[in-house]
Amino acid sequence: MEFIRKFNVSFAILGGYILLFLSFLIVFEIIARKLFSYSLQGVDEIGGYVVAVTGTFGFAYALIERTHTRIDIILDHVPKPTRNLLNLLAYVLVAGAALFMLYYGYVALGESILFNSRSSTPLQTIMWIPQGMWVAGLCVFSITSVALLVHLVILQIRNPERGFHLYGPNTVQQEVDREVAQAEARRANAETPGETGDGEAS
Repeated sequence: MEFIRKFNVSFAILGGYILLFLSFLIVFEIIARKLFSYSLQGVDEIGGYVVAVTGTFGFAYALIERTHTRIDIILDHVPKPTRNLLNLLAYVLVAGAALFMLYYGYVALGESILFNSRSSTPLQTIMWIPQGMWVAGLCVFSITSVALLVHLVILQIRNPERGFHLYGPNTVQQEVDREVAQAEARRANAETPGETGDGEAS
């Protein structure tokens, strides 16, 4: 599972840089239009493709980090076996949704390739290119969700409590601990050696 985590983190970081580049591109487009009456043509279209593709890869990262929105108000009010089964059901539904989207994404991609579809925009984008990257993101999401589901099923048999600890929704304390750890890491990175010491003896 550590490999899958690192794999998704790498894609999340790459996606962050791509979105950052897109934001600079949009700023340039706005300034160029305002001051020089010049347009790159198609920045909005490219932005749509970028958001769609990074979004699909982001689904997998959010699943790894357990940041998908979950309605879990009843989990603390049911017996542990029921709670664990409901948590397992949540991952079954996520994996099913991921495979459903992958299937129909693949169908759409196949039709674009078959008919050599192009966008009805000035860019005349060959649609299988952005759709192919979009389907690749859905494929990563599907593989990740199925891998997590299989691991959770194994833990459900061997050690249900550990399975819920690893794959259940984050508790308030876990959220607080994460924020504190991130704040301490940022502070440690910001400090210089000279700021942490008491000064050198003369």
